[in-house]
Amino acid sequence: MATTHRGRKEALGAEEKWLCVFKGFLFGDRPFWWVHESGYYSQAPVQVHQFPSSCETGPGSPSGHCMITGAALWPIMTALSSQVATRTRSRWVRMIPSLAYCTFLLAVGLSRVFILAHFPHQVLAGLITGAVLGWLMAPRVPMERELSFYGLTALALMLGASLIYWTLVTLGLDVSWSISLASKWCERPEWVHMDSRPFASLSRDSGAALGLGIALHSPFYAQVRRAQLGNGQKIACFVLAMGLLGLLDWLGQPSQISLFYIFNFLKYTLWPCLVLALVPWVVHMFSAQEIPPIRSS
Repeated sequence: MATTHRGRKEALGAEEKWLCVFKGFLFGDRPFWWVHESGYYSQAPVQVHQFPSSCETGPGSPSGHCMITGAALWPIMTALSSQVATRTRSRWVRMIPSLAYCTFLLAVGLSRVFILAHFPHQVLAGLITGAVLGWLMAPRVPMERELSFYGLTALALMLGASLIYWTLVTLGLDVSWSISLASKWCERPEWVHMDSRPFASLSRDSGAALGLGIALHSPFYAQVRRAQLGNGQKIACFVLAMGLLGLLDWLGQPSQISLFYIFNFLKYTLWPCLVLALVPWVVHMFSAQEIPPIRSS
């Protein structure tokens, strides 16, 4: 009996160690709570300066800001590089888009470390992952897919995240551990934002996937796609889209968590529809010049 009890205890200890390793590699602490929870500074407490953007509630590894920025800017960088390459033979000029891309990502990464939102290795992991995702996904933009593809993608994201959630719960992991630590060690309660929760990213990404499909299959986009917008029209689209997106952010968000997820999903479903379809269509309709009829001789 003693041997059996000891064996179970050792098995549980090994399981806990693997869970800790799993959590450390895939989740990761954030610096603004790690300095208090680690115990390294128990003898000589340190004073850390937090910012409104420090108190994110999601796990810290990898850096989502660096990963998303790196992936989103990759196709822009490659497009600019190809345009520059066709107009100049100077190797240094051709390197300008790549240098700008790397410089901007470096600034994003340093800012995340400075506000104690991430450790350097988490930033590095986010930068590498974002660049790889951009390189892999840029040639595979699903422009010609059916609307059902986007709907099923959004559904797969939600079901897949739910499956991972319940799998982690079954394994004994507290999936809300980072939310508790962020709320515990954040200097000001109002700095703990709900939009930094892990499931907020899920509602945002699934909503954006569905919204992209709706936008690409809308009659507004079909009309704009056949038209050639001038530089002035593109600038007007940019200004109007930024104004509308800012207005959506200004409306705020519900304080009840389930309503917040629903609102977040609907908001990010609307964003691609505004940017890709509705705003360009409005600008095109109001700025299009009427072509005078051709008189027969």
